[in-house]
Amino acid sequence: MNPVLEAKNINKYFEKPVSFHVLKDINFKIKEGEFASIMGKSGCGKSTLLYILSTMDTDYQGQLFLNNELITGQKRDILSRIRNKHIGFVFQFHYLLSEFSVLENVILPAKKLGEKSLPEIKAYAMEKLRILDIHTLADKKASRISGGEKQRVAIARALINDPAIIMGDEPTGNLDSHNSENVFNIFRQLCDDQGLSLLVVTHDKDFADKTDRIIEMEDGRIIHS
Repeated sequence: MNPVLEAKNINKYFEKPVSFHVLKDINFKIKEGEFASIMGKSGCGKSTLLYILSTMDTDYQGQLFLNNELITGQKRDILSRIRNKHIGFVFQFHYLLSEFSVLENVILPAKKLGEKSLPEIKAYAMEKLRILDIHTLADKKASRISGGEKQRVAIARALINDPAIIMGDEPTGNLDSHNSENVFNIFRQLCDDQGLSLLVVTHDKDFADKTDRIIEMEDGRIIHS
């Protein structure tokens, strides 16, 4: 299996108010179709690492590869396109535009990418909504649907450009146990049926235990992977 994502000797320092070594020699790979989780106590560097892996933070030492291509050092506009096309995001908070319909929210990243016509994008978005069993909500305002449904819409939006990997930052953090399990099952299905890679930062031990691999962090280091 080819690695979709690879971190090599990633180090990160916060310089203010004093120099602090926040990530220390991070090395790991995520393979095609792998569902991995990152765990560790608050302040161990999980979210900082995710920001680097997602190309949003470029101020680090080391090398980051996506689909075997070095993306460290690329210009901001190139990174923005890489992020939009190859990385899907699901956060703890869904970040939906409440006055937009479900369908309008899902198509936004594809409109930004501009590789398909609007009718094609809409048809494709409906396909994603069907996979997640929320196609009947397509015309509803995002403000009018439940928390669990909003997170499914956020997942559909993350899938719209057929990313190589989906990254989640506490994607079940705001959900009850029933909806958390639903989100896990959706991720597992995407992994098993579509060969999608997933990397999820979570505090939920039950969630992490069901993933293929737990990457454990402590004081800015990976202590187990």
